[in-house]
Amino acid sequence: MRLAALLLSLALALPLTPLPVPAQAPKPEAAAPKTASEAPVPKPNPHCADRAEFTERTFYLNNAFQSIDANEIVTALRNSLDPCDKLYLVASQSAIVAEASPDELALAQKLITDLDRPKRTYRLTYTVTEADNDRKIGTQHFSMIVASGQETQMKQGTKVPLATGSYSPTNAKDPAGVQTQFTYVDVGMNFSATLDEFANGVRLRSDVVESGVAGQSTIAGVEEPIIRNTELKGAAYLTPGKPLMLGSIDIPGSTRRLDIEVVMEQLH
Repeated sequence: MRLAALLLSLALALPLTPLPVPAQAPKPEAAAPKTASEAPVPKPNPHCADRAEFTERTFYLNNAFQSIDANEIVTALRNSLDPCDKLYLVASQSAIVAEASPDELALAQKLITDLDRPKRTYRLTYTVTEADNDRKIGTQHFSMIVASGQETQMKQGTKVPLATGSYSPTNAKDPAGVQTQFTYVDVGMNFSATLDEFANGVRLRSDVVESGVAGQSTIAGVEEPIIRNTELKGAAYLTPGKPLMLGSIDIPGSTRRLDIEVVMEQLH
């Protein structure tokens, strides 16, 4: 009993010490957003910075009248000249503005001279022959002047009225008070031709359309024309002065056919 009382008295005499609490790591502060002045600035090309001062020059195109031709010349210059050179196409003036060194400008002049060449022109003569079995009924010739790389169109025909609807402004049942609206359809011969020059010859992309009135049909009391349409579209290689048969088309419901032939002549 004495031992137990002694241990109890010693325990009461000792001071109470709290358990140690582990230290917490400080929270990282959010990084402040960079201002525009602190944003990374792309470094200039050292090759361009070391070059001599550029010279500006304007080159006027003499034969590239279409935008696609001028753009092709600008693309060729950009692929051939130094990447540091600056090139601008002024389409309204048919001109190219260049900023480059004198040597690069001399190279640009040579390339433009080689590429800005006058286009060759040709005469195309189409012969459309209508035949019934082996007997020729009629032959027509159509000629046009075509520049290389450019589309040329030619049309010959008439306009045929075609009813599109009718109405009565007074809702009257009297046919005399009914008004009919018409539109006009072109019938005849339509030609579209484009010549492309290649090393092994000249390619013709051609579209020939022949249309005409094949009869009449009554629809809702209105006489409507029946339009017959024949089209031949394709590509072929031509030799100057040598006729080429583009195709022969049978006319439905008859024993007739259309033979379409073309011949090309180089003018200059």
